[in-house]
Amino acid sequence: MRRAMRGGGRGFGHGFGSGHGRGGRFRDDGGDGGRRRRMFDSGELRLVLLKLIADEPRHGYDLIRRIEELTGGAYAPSPGVIYPTLTLLDDMGQIAAQQAAGAKKLFAITADGRAELDAQADAIEALVARLAAIGEERQRTDSASVRRAMGNLRQVLMNRLGGRDIDEATLHQLVALIDEAAQKIERL
Repeated sequence: MRRAMRGGGRGFGHGFGSGHGRGGRFRDDGGDGGRRRRMFDSGELRLVLLKLIADEPRHGYDLIRRIEELTGGAYAPSPGVIYPTLTLLDDMGQIAAQQAAGAKKLFAITADGRAELDAQADAIEALVARLAAIGEERQRTDSASVRRAMGNLRQVLMNRLGGRDIDEATLHQLVALIDEAAQKIERL
């Protein structure tokens, strides 16, 4: 409560940055001391789920997995967020549970759901584009080979610099090599 009164309360907004989150939260890089924001504003998750169900009938776990795929693994909503939203969509008559093999409920879109999709087409397109952008950003910045190379550089530097007295000329050569690599990468 005190935090909210100081202006540091939980923010609501698009909350899209390069961070990672699970359980209905997404890390925001907004320089706010690491506070977390919701991935979706009010009603946005409902629209995303409706769109995914319109694409093909799905069960809750499949929806979680599909959102995680769209974001390249950067975000996976928790069951505690997905299932109440599915219940809401069902109560609103926008989706309906179908018979499925096993205990999982398979949801399909209804005529009311299609009408909602049509009415919110622009918003839904923007939401799906945002999720895809997160996935693309994650793909660009989370390449395993890049992480391996950075780790290798770090380890070599720690081994070379740690525990030994290194002369100033060698230190300048190391700095020059790192600066040169950074400049070459920047020019790519």
